[in-house]
Amino acid sequence: MTDSVVIGIASSADGRRRLAQMLGDSETILIVSTPDQARQFLDVVAPLGGEVPEGLRVDSDRRVLCWLDQEVALTPLEHDFLRCLVTAPGRVWTYEKLHLAVWGNDHVGRGSDIHSMVRRVRAKLARLGAAATIHAIRGVGIRFTA
Repeated sequence: MTDSVVIGIASSADGRRRLAQMLGDSETILIVSTPDQARQFLDVVAPLGGEVPEGLRVDSDRRVLCWLDQEVALTPLEHDFLRCLVTAPGRVWTYEKLHLAVWGNDHVGRGSDIHSMVRRVRAKLARLGAAATIHAIRGVGIRFTA
């Protein structure tokens, strides 16, 4: 299944409200005021292809993150979170889809659990010196890139 994002451009608040009503059935909607704002968004999410760097792997049997000859333990949630991200490097996972895949429910709330998870996993990637990172796409979701 491929995720899609609908981008609407409307300069007025009334126009943005009408677009939101028209596009309400779309899974992910981004409504901006100018084409430049749309371009800025696309510049962030455009590199959808990607690969996991050679030497980086998630060992699900032992629940560890391995980079070259180093490894660090992962909690069960960190493991599930990172497995989602590395299965499709470059893909932007919406907060809702990540919450469903990792926590097993669709309650995102303020998203603090996801942001906390991102901080912890980023710290573990940094501790290993891994050539990969996790990007938060404001208002949209999370992406893993090499």
